[in-house]
Amino acid sequence: MPAVRIYARFLKRPLDIVVAAILLAVLSPLFLLAAIIVRLDSPGPVFFSQRRLGRGGRVFTLHKFRTMTDEPRKVTGEIRDSGADVGVTRAGYWLRRFKIDELPQLWNVLVGDMSLVGPRPAMPQQLDELDEVGRMRLLVRPGLTGLAQVNGNIFLTWPQRWRFDRQYVENVTFITDVGIMLRTALVILLGERRFAKED
Repeated sequence: MPAVRIYARFLKRPLDIVVAAILLAVLSPLFLLAAIIVRLDSPGPVFFSQRRLGRGGRVFTLHKFRTMTDEPRKVTGEIRDSGADVGVTRAGYWLRRFKIDELPQLWNVLVGDMSLVGPRPAMPQQLDELDEVGRMRLLVRPGLTGLAQVNGNIFLTWPQRWRFDRQYVENVTFITDVGIMLRTALVILLGERRFAKED
């Protein structure tokens, strides 16, 4: 069996469990601080939960720290900075900027809904919009970060993201995963726009 198959089938999930458990323990003070800041900054719950598509199209509940107010959100097709959306709270801007709002998804990784690395989970209503390339992302567990996220993320069109997702699905290796996680750290420090790639 090729090494890529061995990692994807037998090693990736155990590594997800170990790393997610360690990070949940180590980052627990940051979780507490973020929860306090969210509650003090604006009325509403600490966490935001949303239904997303997992491997094979299975629907699961994804968790984030809440970064929005209760005001209705104006939806447009414009790609904009992650903290510039109308309705994002003051604390929410910084939680998004440094990806702290995504950390509760470590629980999703621990219980098996997600992986540390993989295509970001789509919403169920997006299923009909996925073309043949886009549907390949459903062959693996969605990730906390992925190849599209370190190549521009919100500055990419959906078809561009799907092509990066296909590239990942076709090359799930330990080296690829480590590389994406290291590049994710750079994206958090320097911002997504700097890593956006032209088509």
